Amino acid sequence: MGWYRESGADRPFGNLLAAHGVAMEGYFWRFTLLDGRALIALAGVNRAGPLPRDRSSASAVFGPSDQHWATLGLAAYPGGTLYQAEHPTGAADPHGLGVIAGDAFRGSEDELHVHLSPEARIDATILAPRPWPRARFGGSSVFQTVPGLNQYWHPWLLGGTAKGTAVVGGETWNLDGATVYAEKNWGRGGFPESWWWGQAQAFDDGSDACVAFAGGQVHAGPLRTEVTGLVVLLPDGTLLRLGNPGTSPVRARVTDEEWLLHGRSGRWEVEVRADAPLDDAHVLPVPLPAERRNVPGAIEHLGGRMRVRVRRSGRTVWQATSNIAGLEHGGLDRAAAELARREAAGRDG
Repeated sequence: MGWYRESGADRPFGNLLAAHGVAMEGYFWRFTLLDGRALIALAGVNRAGPLPRDRSSASAVFGPSDQHWATLGLAAYPGGTLYQAEHPTGAADPHGLGVIAGDAFRGSEDELHVHLSPEARIDATILAPRPWPRARFGGSSVFQTVPGLNQYWHPWLLGGTAKGTAVVGGETWNLDGATVYAEKNWGRGGFPESWWWGQAQAFDDGSDACVAFAGGQVHAGPLRTEVTGLVVLLPDGTLLRLGNPGTSPVRARVTDEEWLLHGRSGRWEVEVRADAPLDDAHVLPVPLPAERRNVPGAIEHLGGRMRVRVRRSGRTVWQATSNIAGLEHGGLDRAAAELARREAAGRDG
């Protein structure tokens, strides 16, 4: 792989879907059903120790398994269903999009199979995918070329149609026709100290638009800054990616119940206003790779509201609302405080 890629970085036109060999390689899928339900699946392949010196015999799927374990999760809305697991093995493909954790999780560009329990399963294929259309840079834009960042982000699938079924809490869901979104995130030390994220489809204008954003405290050595990447796939197929400091900055104000973003480039301006009640959120796990364990790390809403307005040269070209948005506010201290609040109130996470 070479030291540069193993630092987490990718050169322009690099293969962002392939594993890098960093401490954490994360995979995420989100299914949005038009009847107002949502389903997510996540897998993090975590490296507990250093890479072996001799990797010449590595198979098509990255290893070795004795250094890797996996963070797995499945959550649904409505109903508050959440299943999570620490799997003793995990593998990520160094040649393309692929993740495996024994018989519990297997994902690729066109299939997803999750078997966490008899009551937590997904078996789906992805039809008519809408992959990220820009070859030069991904969701992290120029930051993808900086070695050693604590986190990189790439929304590689901006839409697609599911075919398959899921079992959620003993109830079978028909996923045929659901919209699919998928992304990757990876980094040398797991997750940032603080971060925010959002994603929405199923807008009220009936279009197949897609909106996603991710931000947080990014650092590598002495470099430390706060960055938010904002991606909008407009109904006409135009892709906007804002978030480069200086040329297309995005300002973000985030709480556990509200996400306010404003991004601007030379011609484009995007406003995102999203909200969701804290009591409806899941508390999702994040890994501590070297310790081989998960900890509560992210306050995750699966059914929030997101309103988006896009202007070009001052004129509104698209505005719409989704009432089934995914919204996240992450941080270990924040998640621990929310679980303590719920415990004091006699609630589960």
